Amino acid sequence: MIDGKEDLQAEGAAAARGACDNSPTICRGTHIPEALARLTVPPDARRSMNRCNLPAEALASLAFQLAPVALELDGVLPLHRPLFERLDALAGPAERAECFQRYVCAHFLLDDAGAQGLTDHARIDRSRLDYLRLLRGWLFDSESREGAVLKGWVESRFGLLTHYHHAPLGAPDSAARAVFEHELAAGLYGTGALEAQIDLLYAFAQYELPRRHPQQRHLTLYRGVRGKNGMTQVARLPGGEPVLQLNSLSSFSANRERAEEFGDRVVACEIPLAKILAFSHLLPGRLQGEDEYLVIGGVVAGRWLGM
Repeated sequence: MIDGKEDLQAEGAAAARGACDNSPTICRGTHIPEALARLTVPPDARRSMNRCNLPAEALASLAFQLAPVALELDGVLPLHRPLFERLDALAGPAERAECFQRYVCAHFLLDDAGAQGLTDHARIDRSRLDYLRLLRGWLFDSESREGAVLKGWVESRFGLLTHYHHAPLGAPDSAARAVFEHELAAGLYGTGALEAQIDLLYAFAQYELPRRHPQQRHLTLYRGVRGKNGMTQVARLPGGEPVLQLNSLSSFSANRERAEEFGDRVVACEIPLAKILAFSHLLPGRLQGEDEYLVIGGVVAGRWLGM
């Protein structure tokens, strides 16, 4: 796996050296200097190890936005190969979503609380929180306990540390970070393989996005910004466009007007499909968000829009 990571990192670096921001889908200006293309999150904002095919330094870089490659969580696709073979035979997104939900329910015993250890004398009902309740909790409030669980999942799988939850978290030994980690642990305690459910959800989103958006590697998404709510400007492109460091996980919208409801400024970013954990239309009828996308963090170029 290490050799594969190095190969993909070298491929991304080579693509970034030739990346040009003349394309209106990424940014507008001249060629991006190589040093700027290599910009990534600082060492104290990432882990040295993660559970996917690219190290955090590479997948969090501006070069990744300019020339993204597929991200794959270790062991997930081989374990769930039968699901994706079934999905290959289904033409419609609604059919595939239904197939996915039936598979997850059966694999994780979500409709059998007894099989998860619930008895009349059990202290914990492990069936209380599954991937759907987790997503609904995020859509209602990304600063909730469910939000902490999802941000913690990004830390574990991609190695990108959360730097905002209710407030800036600061250093690893800060009081704010301790509160976040307590909330994360409380959210995971007593659940039935919840992080593994999110692994499969991400794999399904990555399977589904290219089928819905063939020949595309990015989607134009918008985020309303109010104050310092998890987005920091770290540089500017030669044309003046901001380069932003996102939180470990952030909400974006495919609808600019919707994004304007959540901030006094709106930023538009070309988000790689590989950075999308889930979106509101992934599971029709089960998620109520309006064109909302959950975007994994890192460094991205964007542009501020007038309101």
